[in-house]
Amino acid sequence: MTLLRVAVTAGLLLTFAGCGTTSSRDAPDATRSLTAAVTPARLVDPAEFAGEVDSGRRFVVNVHVPFEGDIAGTDVAIPFDRIRADAGLLPKDRSTPLALYCRSGTMSAIAATDLAGLGYTDIVELDGGMNAWTEAGLPLSRTPAT
Repeated sequence: MTLLRVAVTAGLLLTFAGCGTTSSRDAPDATRSLTAAVTPARLVDPAEFAGEVDSGRRFVVNVHVPFEGDIAGTDVAIPFDRIRADAGLLPKDRSTPLALYCRSGTMSAIAATDLAGLGYTDIVELDGGMNAWTEAGLPLSRTPAT
C-alpha cells in the first residue's frame, strides 16, 4: 500500500508540475529526490548531455509540446504523451541508447518512464531541460527537427 501511495503522489506531482520553468536543480530536495526515484533515466547536466548528443551514439528525442526549440542533433520530436502511440518512430532495438529532453524536465521524466515500460534500457535525460541548456549558454534551433 505504501508503494501505491508513493506512485500516486509521484504521478500527482508530475501532473501538477507540468513542464514549467523550474528545473529539477531549483526544486526542493524532496521533489528532486522523488523525481529521480521515479525516473528510469540517468539525469545529466547540459555539458554531459551535449557530449552524449555529439557522440552520435544516442537517438535524441525532444518530447516537449508545444514546440519551443530543438537541440542540434535531435533525431525526432515526439510529444511526451504520445511515446507509446508513436513508438514506431523510435529505434526498434530496445538497447539503443536514447537521450531525452523537454523544456524543464517534467515531460521527459514521464516519457522516460514510458520508454522504460516499452523496454528501452539506456536512457539519459537532460536535467532541467532546455531551460538549463540555454542557461548554460548552449544554442537552440527554432526550426523543428524532421
